[in-house]
Amino acid sequence: MKTELLIITALESELKREALPKGVQIVYSGVGKINATMTSIKAIHQYSPKKILNFGTAGKLKTELQGLLEIGKVIQRDMDAEPLAPRGSTPFCSKPQEYVASGQFICGSGDSFVTAFDPWLNSQGVDVVDMELFAIAAIAHEHNIPWQCFKYITDDANESSGKDWQAKVHDGQDLFLEKLQQILRN
Repeated sequence: MKTELLIITALESELKREALPKGVQIVYSGVGKINATMTSIKAIHQYSPKKILNFGTAGKLKTELQGLLEIGKVIQRDMDAEPLAPRGSTPFCSKPQEYVASGQFICGSGDSFVTAFDPWLNSQGVDVVDMELFAIAAIAHEHNIPWQCFKYITDDANESSGKDWQAKVHDGQDLFLEKLQQILRN
């Protein structure tokens, strides 16, 4: 089965399948980079998409951010193999250490839920944190498929993040569906 646009979202609680316009395909990856990698590869082989769209939730590192943000760059925040390579870089790897898209915000992706200030993230200019985007962007890049990402801010990446995320995980769906309609019209 082929599709123009494939949406990859971690959890159904973030974006309900039945809320999507007819003909739009979605897959749920589960949480984390490994799950996102496996799901992205399988979905690309199943749907042969011309474009991948990631939607999900994120914690913000900058207090002024809110709502739905379009991500312009993603880095790995949890790859820390110093002294073999600087934090964020995979040692002995020739693949990109960051992936760039059309948005303006920087996402730090990693397999941990951020609940405290991290000076390294601040020094990298990271705006938001998530747990899947780096993997999705890497797989899209590997398959030469354009990607775009929108993240809905659910929490402040602090000690209240878990509770705040659970309370707001479903709140971004309507904003994303409005953005999706714009994308489909173009």
